[in-house]
Amino acid sequence: MPESRSPGSAPRAALAAGVLCIGFSALFVRWAAVPGVVSAFYRVLIASAGLLVLWLVRGAGLPDGRTLRLAVLAGVFFGVDLALWNSAVMATNVANATVLAYLAPVWVGLAALVLFKEKLKKAYWPGMALALLGMIVILGLKNPADLRVGRGEILAVAASFFYAGYLLTAQEARRRTDTLPFTTVSVSVSAVLLFLVSLLRNETLSGFGRQTWLALLGAGLISHLGGWLAINYALGHMRASVVSVTLLNQPVVTALAAWPLLGEPLGLAQVAGGVLILAGVFIVHRS
Repeated sequence: MPESRSPGSAPRAALAAGVLCIGFSALFVRWAAVPGVVSAFYRVLIASAGLLVLWLVRGAGLPDGRTLRLAVLAGVFFGVDLALWNSAVMATNVANATVLAYLAPVWVGLAALVLFKEKLKKAYWPGMALALLGMIVILGLKNPADLRVGRGEILAVAASFFYAGYLLTAQEARRRTDTLPFTTVSVSVSAVLLFLVSLLRNETLSGFGRQTWLALLGAGLISHLGGWLAINYALGHMRASVVSVTLLNQPVVTALAAWPLLGEPLGLAQVAGGVLILAGVFIVHRS
């Protein structure tokens, strides 16, 4: 049976832990030093292997037919999101790709309002806007004119739609099944999809050094298995609209971790942007 959707501290703690885990994903990608699609594929492949072990140990069964279809759809959404975003990074600068990909909370909020008739409180939109502004600041996008419209920008916006689709589909599926079955099915589907994308792009999937494999292992087990198990647990108790804004904290975690681990000191933009993001997320959670 799925977990109850009663509010409490456990879902919020799980969401915070999930954000912490996925905040390290950019560092693992940097350490892996392989093409983005390849690191994305191994990230979900390793996570799916770990999830399958957990599933077998727990003896969990498959969800019912409709829930299974939702989990498969969520996996497709997530896999396409990763493929599009990694392609966007290769076609434009990282700041543009990240800012546009993080438009997902806008689409989640609109879908919750229009499609699911969810009554979003008045503070939701100002809180989300403040968090998005903080993300723009932390990424150092000073001039709005820098957001040109090119192939990379279009790919990043498309990625944001699929990311939003994942969160909304996950919310619906988690109303019907537990965290582990949903996450195992969706991540496994993402792995298959990204494997096919890697083949179509003629990416090299072997012959890596020890550091690369350790980084890919960290991305799979920490950022994806740990991170998305926690986030998907939270989606069983919290609205996708609130979760999507909270996930904007990921750049804050990345910037804080990059200081001691990559030797990238925090500048004024990172501090100011982090404060804005935290303030925006606080407003959304309090609304």
